[in-house]
Amino acid sequence: MSLTFEEIKPVNKSDIGVYLPYYQGTKRNALPYAIGLYKRGNLEGERAIEEGESIPFIATWNVSTLPADLTRCRLQFDDDADLSYEITMATFEFVDFLFDVVVSLRHKQPADFSKSFYRKLLRLDD
Repeated sequence: MSLTFEEIKPVNKSDIGVYLPYYQGTKRNALPYAIGLYKRGNLEGERAIEEGESIPFIATWNVSTLPADLTRCRLQFDDDADLSYEITMATFEFVDFLFDVVVSLRHKQPADFSKSFYRKLLRLDD
């Protein structure tokens, strides 16, 4: 079952202070939710495929305390070990991708990462 926006527990203001320098504008309003999602350490969602059925995925990641720490995220699609991908990036960068997930959930859409996240995951821009 996919996560809903209401299930995300926003973090307290004291938890977002160290992240504030990394984000501007409206992202700051959603920051308690993006960090709340980050602190869960996992996400079940589905990748929308154009003109096809969505593919379910499970994302798991280590949770660190500082925005500059590294977060390693692993995605497994369709419960298939052969469809597993892993990526490591700075925590603030990963949380930035979680904003897109929060927006999807807020609009009652299935949890999914942005196209730019998948491009990075699949190393299409390297």
